[in-house]
Amino acid sequence: MPFTPIIRSVSAEDFRCIGSACEDTCCEGWSVPIDRHSFEKYQQLPPSPLHDLIDASILVMPAETNPASFAKIQMNGENRCPMLNADRLCRIQAEMSEAYLSHTCATYPRIVQSIGGVQETALSLSCPEAARLVLLNPNLLAKTALTVGMQSAEAAEDSGREDASGLHTCFHPWFQSIRQAVLDLVANRAYPLWQRLFLLGVLCRRLDSIGKGELNRSVPAFLADFEASVASGALRSAMQALPLDREAQLDVVLRLAGMLLRRSNVRPRFVECVQAFTTGIGNGPGATLKSLAIHYSQAHDRYYAPFFDQHPHILENYLVNTIMRCRFPFGKDEARISMAREYALLTAQFALTKGFLIGVAGFHREALSASHIVHTVQATSKHFEHHPEFLNLAYALLQESQMEGARGLAILLRNADTIPHKPAEVEINAPEPLNAPVAVTPN
Repeated sequence: MPFTPIIRSVSAEDFRCIGSACEDTCCEGWSVPIDRHSFEKYQQLPPSPLHDLIDASILVMPAETNPASFAKIQMNGENRCPMLNADRLCRIQAEMSEAYLSHTCATYPRIVQSIGGVQETALSLSCPEAARLVLLNPNLLAKTALTVGMQSAEAAEDSGREDASGLHTCFHPWFQSIRQAVLDLVANRAYPLWQRLFLLGVLCRRLDSIGKGELNRSVPAFLADFEASVASGALRSAMQALPLDREAQLDVVLRLAGMLLRRSNVRPRFVECVQAFTTGIGNGPGATLKSLAIHYSQAHDRYYAPFFDQHPHILENYLVNTIMRCRFPFGKDEARISMAREYALLTAQFALTKGFLIGVAGFHREALSASHIVHTVQATSKHFEHHPEFLNLAYALLQESQMEGARGLAILLRNADTIPHKPAEVEINAPEPLNAPVAVTPN
């Protein structure tokens, strides 16, 4: 029986670019890769001012570069794509048609990926319209398109063997089952969101043990037992004993934010988020990690928690889209599948986003709205989704802080009463222009 790929789309089919009406632009603040096929089409264009502009703006990359990044468009002095016209629209599309766009420009913000014969499509939340479409949809999981193909037992057995590169693909036959278990857990409102995410870590560590041969269980049998335990609530009491430490959580959030602010191309929309975040957690002269954590806790309890209690789908949608975008829990490097590491990276991204949202909630207080949430998620996503080293740096920071284990990651997930935590030096220096310096240096 032949195998038909599974195609899952998270609102990607509903996306429509709003062009010059967008409050941001995807043609600013980063390099634009040009695939070889598009480059060759540009070389064949008839003489014109646009052809001259393309020739002057495209830089061919070294020979060893991936064909998808054969060349790149060099940004102008304002760090914008020179192809933008006065209406902030692409001249290539306007003058030549959409067929002449490079693969990256034609597909953004859609992210299409494959694993184990399965194709999935997510959206990059660095696009404001995509962020609105994903975050604000109360029925995102119900709208997620699912086409399930058939797979014979023989095909499943074959795909569980090592492939030509020596990679063991024992999880590929059960990709759909694992993916569904992950999504069901995220959507299970019988548990608070932090507990759902903690249970997700348990799932990942157990699957790692199966993959390494340390746990002699089949994937289907384990998933059935795990789902039964979740349904019974057997792990609730153990999770209540997990550590609660907002100072330690904020410490990591500040360090992650600091990594982003050390980038040279920090954009004004992200600076606005940083200002709102730091003001919302009480930054100012003489601030310490302890004083910041007190304001952080108040912002969470008084403004953040009430808002998301009324709109629980927003963070669930954020997680679902991130799961798809990052190929969680398999990751993008199939040569070294570590579901525990992928879980730590998912937690780091969520903790950073949540931390910013808590500060922004403290800044806007009762006026906190969905537009503030979209702005914050979009601006922060634009800076870490497209930072090629962010995830590796984030994981190194977790290791340095001894937060990559189950206990440390629980601290990043849970927001409750603070327990004593030794302050550490934390510094965030936001770039100009700012009305006042944004710096956090605990005494």
